[in-house]
Amino acid sequence: MATDRRGSASETTPLLASSNAPVAPAGDPDDARAIVSRGSNSAPVPSEEDKPLPKTQIFFLCYARLIEPIAFFSIFPFINQMVRENGNLDEADMGFYSGLIESLFSLTQMIVMVGWGMAADRVGRKPVLVASLLGVAISTSLFGLAKSIWQMILFRCLAGVFAGTIVTIRTMISEHSTKQTQARAFSWFAFAGNVGIFIGPLIGGALADPAGQYPRIFAGIPFFETYPYALSSIVVGVIGLTAVITSAVFVQETLHKDSKSGDDETGSPTRRPAPVSLSTRELVKSPGVGMVLYNYGHVMLLAYAYTAIGPVFWATSPKLGGLGFKPLQISLFMGLTGLSQAIWLLIFFPPLQRRLGTNGVMRACGAAYPFFMLAMPFLNVIRRPGTHASDIIFYIIAPILLSVGPGVSMAFTAVQLALNDVSPSSETLGMLNALALTLSSGVRSFSPALFSSLFAIGVGNQFLYGYFVWVIMVVLALGFTVSTRFLPEVGEKTAEDGHGDGTRTGTDGADSDTG
Repeated sequence: MATDRRGSASETTPLLASSNAPVAPAGDPDDARAIVSRGSNSAPVPSEEDKPLPKTQIFFLCYARLIEPIAFFSIFPFINQMVRENGNLDEADMGFYSGLIESLFSLTQMIVMVGWGMAADRVGRKPVLVASLLGVAISTSLFGLAKSIWQMILFRCLAGVFAGTIVTIRTMISEHSTKQTQARAFSWFAFAGNVGIFIGPLIGGALADPAGQYPRIFAGIPFFETYPYALSSIVVGVIGLTAVITSAVFVQETLHKDSKSGDDETGSPTRRPAPVSLSTRELVKSPGVGMVLYNYGHVMLLAYAYTAIGPVFWATSPKLGGLGFKPLQISLFMGLTGLSQAIWLLIFFPPLQRRLGTNGVMRACGAAYPFFMLAMPFLNVIRRPGTHASDIIFYIIAPILLSVGPGVSMAFTAVQLALNDVSPSSETLGMLNALALTLSSGVRSFSPALFSSLFAIGVGNQFLYGYFVWVIMVVLALGFTVSTRFLPEVGEKTAEDGHGDGTRTGTDGADSDTG
């Protein structure tokens, strides 16, 4: 019986090649890519009885997966207020510095990601996972103790250094899974990431400034009055330490150093055929690849820009063009957005992809994106008068818009499936996703600072009544609407199978994380 190349990883198994989806903050858009296999009907392998999915291992890996989005998003409800207090800044300037902190975090991740992958290939997946989780737990705990902007930058970049968690967990789940069980495994992986997106802001908002929020309990305690954001950071760090312990004790190593190139039934080493080798230039010039990569980069830009603008927009007073939320309100609305995104991806995306095809889903999201961006200044228009009636209308409409709007996140999943479809072969899929990973990290390194600065310029000068950045976002969203019209035909729905006919990665392509 042929050996599934997922079933046994060796020290020659490259981490980035086996993790075929690019990595980004949890939450964000990249987790959604992990469930694309649910929307693609790869041909089952005949007469092959796959090993059962190790549910206990998947559970502990998914628990470890929670930590990165919790740590990343837990500071969003209070980072603008923390920046303003630590830097003695005007309200209009806080967006620039909060965006700068997140941009440097992403730039740090981009620099160290490949190094973590090489380390995992050399010393094993489990040591890298445990070390990364420990680093994230410690650096996140220290962030709440920062009393100046440069300290905030230092501790946030330190968290970015320990960026090996997502790609390592993704690879370990890949190596635990088979062609027939990977869809279920990565559905839980994606869901865990969205649960982290939901929990993180709730912790950050509920525990920020405890002396102010809960004076009966914490008032008069010097530590919490001196470090108002320490409690939420420490709690997140403790949760991270629990993941360190469970990973160290219960998670099994999936890199088997005694298997160099795979074994046959008798245990004798077998020689794999040499993979198809394409240069980066040749791969990008392959039919459809360049256009799909462009759409990938475009939708990542929209996602990261909105992630940067959202918290500062919610924290800014309505008279300047924001919504005037307190940290707890920000955490609740961020949690609602994360929960809505998980529902759209887990429940609605698979049937829509079967009905419309990959390109159809992307075009639907492209058509909806400008309206989603327009909804944000529309909410400010409702809230700006500050009357009792306007508040009632706002709290009726806002939850509806923030529940329906995240449906555009299906584009993140669809574009990963489009990458799978246009890959010239299964051997080039790893390189193609590595290119997408580089593109995603690059976009994320500058977009928070850029778009939070544009927001600050708009509200500071009341340019276009404070809606300057949203005009830019609508224009960018319209650009995505147009670019989805030029997607390659490989992702179109066909009458025969009800979804895109891009099966060049076929059953081998199904071996990827994303199916």
